[in-house]
Amino acid sequence: MIPVTPSLSLDPDEIEFRAARARGPGGQHVNKTSTAVELRFDVPCSSLPPDVRARLYRLAGSRLTQEGVIVLFAQGHRSQEMNRREVLDRLVDLVRAAAARPKARKPTKASHGSKLRRLEGKSRRATVKAGRGRPSTD
Repeated sequence: MIPVTPSLSLDPDEIEFRAARARGPGGQHVNKTSTAVELRFDVPCSSLPPDVRARLYRLAGSRLTQEGVIVLFAQGHRSQEMNRREVLDRLVDLVRAAAARPKARKPTKASHGSKLRRLEGKSRRATVKAGRGRPSTD
């Protein structure tokens, strides 16, 4: 089991790794070895609690496919093992962020002093604007 939080962990059987050739420049090494790693994590079939799963859908964004599979890709390192570690750390960070419950918003009211200051500012602005009008012919 891969620990995410003290009460939540991921089953390694739910994570699928695929090796691919890294894109971009790099010389002979990148042309003959498959060091890039693609991670696929099927969210609907995972053992995550429903509330964590729902938040994970929102957080994944463009990394989520139509079927609900999170796809992460890493090719920054020269070795496949380091890329595998990096992509797994990114998945754990994503699930950890989804596991954090958002704080409930407590509705607040404006203080009496702030209401008075707002009204005083409005009346001050109104007198400035009223003074801009054409003078009366009286």
